[in-house]
Amino acid sequence: MFVKVKSSVFIDALYLQSSLPKGDCLRGVLKDDKGFICRTLERELDQESQTFTWAGLNDLPYGRYTLELSHAEDEMKLSLVKRI
Repeated sequence: MFVKVKSSVFIDALYLQSSLPKGDCLRGVLKDDKGFICRTLERELDQESQTFTWAGLNDLPYGRYTLELSHAEDEMKLSLVKRI
């Protein structure tokens, strides 16, 4: 697992910790329970073991989401819940 999410429940932001090397690119797609893309993220890491915040999620409706993260050939999916 190349990224850890602080909590699988979020309100207005996701807190992620990456174990990828400096200079690598991390891509993320946040999908709702119907599979529609709600947000995308592309970030070049400026240090190893970086912790960062994916903010601006406060306008998403409450419910279940899937976070798909990719790095080069590696992919991972996480189930998340947006709450009040």
